[in-house]
Amino acid sequence: MTRSDLARQLWLRIETIHAVTYFGVETKQAAAARGLDRFWVGYFAMRAAPLGEVGAGVVEATFANFAPTFVRRWVPGCWSIASPVTALDGRREGAAATLRATVPGIDRVATDTAELLDRAIAAGDALARPLFAANRDLAFPDDPVAALWQRCTTRREHRGDGHVATLAATQLTGLEAHVLITAEHGHDPSDLQRSRGWTPDDWSAATAALTERGLLAGTALTEDGRELRAHIEATTDRLATTPLTVWSDDEAAAAIAALDPVARAVSAAGVLRYPNPIGLPPLT
Repeated sequence: MTRSDLARQLWLRIETIHAVTYFGVETKQAAAARGLDRFWVGYFAMRAAPLGEVGAGVVEATFANFAPTFVRRWVPGCWSIASPVTALDGRREGAAATLRATVPGIDRVATDTAELLDRAIAAGDALARPLFAANRDLAFPDDPVAALWQRCTTRREHRGDGHVATLAATQLTGLEAHVLITAEHGHDPSDLQRSRGWTPDDWSAATAALTERGLLAGTALTEDGRELRAHIEATTDRLATTPLTVWSDDEAAAAIAALDPVARAVSAAGVLRYPNPIGLPPLT
């Protein structure tokens, strides 16, 4: 397995484990118990919490794929409801509860993978990776399953920051990236429009800009569009590989083998919905 293949395979597992925080009922309950009783106010508070009590501009830049007006509906107002410390506590509690309810033996996996994941996190370069750096600097909770979720989340944000950097380097906005992905997979754009706060007019303007660049023809990717999409994914994988060089081939195989049944149990349990706005496929 090449390091890029390893990065992709690891992403499929850690993204699935991480994503329980968006879809698990336990996270909604933990958020509501802290006053974050609407989905989006909880989402923005809990995901942004590692950055501290930041404003809408920071969230817009780091999350990268939400309409600015949508971000400003929830940030910075979320901090008047729950502090970052409170939001962090809620997301860990909810994620750990979902994982325990879904995955038998999850505590053992959490213990067995801790050292491997910690080494990969320590080897990650924080340059231009604000969400990774903010998550990396959090103290691990005493609960081993909450700590496993945090480790997966930190690795996930490392990859995500690299993906955003790749989009910037290819002169794509977050919205334009969504339009290209939707065209590639032939999906109805209404889900991404609704869940990311973009209007049909926003979508149409981005489609026109991509058409002018020769990346779209109608609702389909052109050859240049397909090449750009492949380049983005390959570059994102490549940028995620550096921390994984600290693992031997045997250690890489062990990490995948340990995390795979956890991710498959989550994927099969109906916790996540497919398709979903984060572009995560089911593990089959």
